[in-house]
Amino acid sequence: MNSTTRFKLSFMMFLEFFIWGGWFVTMGTYLTKNLSADGVQIGSAYSTQSLGAIIAPFIIGLIADRFFAAQKILGFLHIFGGILLWLASTSVNFESFFPFVLGYMIAYMPTLALVNSISFRQMKDPGKEFPSVRVFGTIGWIVAGLVIGWLNWEQDGNLILTFKMASVASVVLGLFSFALPHTPPAKKGEKTSFGDIIGLDAIGLLKNKSYLLFFIASVAICIPLAFYYNFTNPFLNEVGMKAAAGKQSLGQVSETLFMLLMPLFFVRLGVKKMLAIGMIAWVVRYLLFAFGNADANYWMLIGGIVLHGICYDFFFVTGQIYTDRLAGDKFKSAAQGFITLATYGVGMLFGSIISGVVVDKFAVDGGHQWYNIWIIPAAISAVVALLFILFFRDDNKTAAVEANQ
Repeated sequence: MNSTTRFKLSFMMFLEFFIWGGWFVTMGTYLTKNLSADGVQIGSAYSTQSLGAIIAPFIIGLIADRFFAAQKILGFLHIFGGILLWLASTSVNFESFFPFVLGYMIAYMPTLALVNSISFRQMKDPGKEFPSVRVFGTIGWIVAGLVIGWLNWEQDGNLILTFKMASVASVVLGLFSFALPHTPPAKKGEKTSFGDIIGLDAIGLLKNKSYLLFFIASVAICIPLAFYYNFTNPFLNEVGMKAAAGKQSLGQVSETLFMLLMPLFFVRLGVKKMLAIGMIAWVVRYLLFAFGNADANYWMLIGGIVLHGICYDFFFVTGQIYTDRLAGDKFKSAAQGFITLATYGVGMLFGSIISGVVVDKFAVDGGHQWYNIWIIPAAISAVVALLFILFFRDDNKTAAVEANQ
């Protein structure tokens, strides 16, 4: 891969996640302050990510893999998405806002697979070359949070500008996509079944009891994950943290650090301990939020944010590696699609609904009873972690044999 191609792919990744981080983190605060949305409505807005994740495989499987070059579809989706984000910023109430954000997420979620596909197709050794390109996506997310904090959009009530910023960046990436390396459809002329699209070929993995437990735990842990994604920013702003979006970018800094250390931890700890530590970190994170405040316990709020690296990397990244290891060469892609659909699709959808109901239940005049709110995802995480530790065993050889029978 030459330097020009590397620059193009890195810039693509930077904008891809700058766009997402530019509005997604603070959307809950925007909806509360600007559109007077309640918890259920905020949960519904965030559930559009899950709906987009459920629909994304069909866009990729039926269109991108068979008919059109990936960079052209990426360009069209980002230009169309940029228009929808701008229209969302003009909404005067939640009812008019929701259709735009739903349409946007249906357009955006497939681009996550497209940027990976475009990158992999240009690389001779993705295992070595991809991390140095993908890291610019994390940097883009961090920069978006820092820009919001630096410009004081949260404190000044100008979060509407986050949608306009992301809209412009989306159109820029859309136009830039047409200058990306040509990436023709990988399965042109081939037939694609419904099972191929959603990864049903990998369902045999569930025959193994340990993998079945991991699969259920993955779906269940996405319920407390939705609490974090949907309501952390409104929580931090409500308790008085300054430049909350910028502080939240520490979570991505932590994620980057632990991602680099993953190979070392993986060799020393193994799958079960890595997954267990990840889930226990979720419990600790929500307890820190429950007892934290913007005064003496400010460090707890920062600690809960920084734990994002362990929460995400130790559970989700380890889980992806574990799934890949058990699936065998024949089902690797199907297995990743299957677990992604189940977690970010089904799991996060339920989490968004439940989190919205819980937040509304503990709403009071002028705010929320955040201790009562955060204890609930802490308890859910604790139950999932306990059951996992008691019953999971890392028997990958047996799993692989059973899955391929």
